Amino acid sequence: MMHLKKKDFYSLGVFALFILPAFGAILLSVEIPFIMSVIYSFTKWNGIDRVPVFIGLENYFELLTEDPNMMYAMVFTLEQTVLRVILTNVIALLLAVFLDGEIRGKNALRAAFYIPNIISLIVIGYIWFFIFSRGFTSFYQYIKFPPFMLSWLGDAKMAFISVLIVSIWQSIGFYMVIYIAGLQVVPRDMIEAAMIDGAGGIARFFRITIPLIMPSITVAVFHSVSNSLKSFDVIFSLTNGGPGHSTTSIALDIYKTAFVTSRFGYGTAKSVILFLLILVFTFFQVKFFKAREIEA
Repeated sequence: MMHLKKKDFYSLGVFALFILPAFGAILLSVEIPFIMSVIYSFTKWNGIDRVPVFIGLENYFELLTEDPNMMYAMVFTLEQTVLRVILTNVIALLLAVFLDGEIRGKNALRAAFYIPNIISLIVIGYIWFFIFSRGFTSFYQYIKFPPFMLSWLGDAKMAFISVLIVSIWQSIGFYMVIYIAGLQVVPRDMIEAAMIDGAGGIARFFRITIPLIMPSITVAVFHSVSNSLKSFDVIFSLTNGGPGHSTTSIALDIYKTAFVTSRFGYGTAKSVILFLLILVFTFFQVKFFKAREIEA
C-alpha cells in the first residue's frame, strides 16, 4: 500500500513538472494581465502616474451613458459580426464541399485559399488599402468597369463593405479547412444509401451531411464569432476606423482610448465590456450548436 502511495506521489510530481511551464506562461501572459485590467478598470490612470486613482464604477457609467463613440463602435461591431459570421461560414462550407470532390488540382486550390490566413492582418490591410485607393483607379483606366471608380474607403457604406470583403477573404481558408475535415469523416455508406433511396443532392446535403458535420460548424462559428467581435488589425490598417467613426470596432475604440487619448483606466473598462460581450455570445452560440450535434 505504501509502495502504491509513493508511486502515485511520484506520478503526480512528474505530471506537475510537465504542466508547470505551460501553467506559468498562461498565468504570466493571460491571467495576471486580465486580473490587472479588471482592477485598472475601476481607476483613473493615464499610464504615466505612479499611482492610479480609484474611482469605482465611474468608468462604466461613462461608458454606458456618456460615450457615443463606444455606442457607434458596438453597433458597427455587432453588424459586421453578424454579416461576417454568416457569409464566411456559408462561403467556406460551399468551398469545402467543392474541394472535397474529385476535381483536379484540389490540393493547390486548398493551399491558395488558405494562404491569406497565414499572412499578417496588418500587411493584408495595407495591401488592400493600396488596391482600393490606387489599384482600382488603374484598373478603371483599362477596362472602364464602373465599380472601380467608387469611393471604397471614403464613403461610410462602401468602407463597411470593404472591411467585410477583406475580413472574409482573409479568414475563409481557415474555416474551409475545418469544414473539409468534417466532410471527410462523413460515412460514405450513408450517402450511398440515401442515393439508392432516391434522395437528391440538396436533400442529402441538408438531411445527412449538415447534421453529421455539426461539430465542425460549432467550432467554425465559435472562432468566427470570437474573431469578428475582436476585429482590429484589418480595420486599423485599412480604414483606421474611418471615415469618421463608421468602421470603428470596439477593439479599435479601446486602442484609441488607451493609447491615443491616454485614458488607460477607461480603456480597460471598455476591454472588460468586450470580454463580457464575447463570453455571452460564444456561450450561447456553443450551447445552441452543441445541442444539435449528432453522432454518425
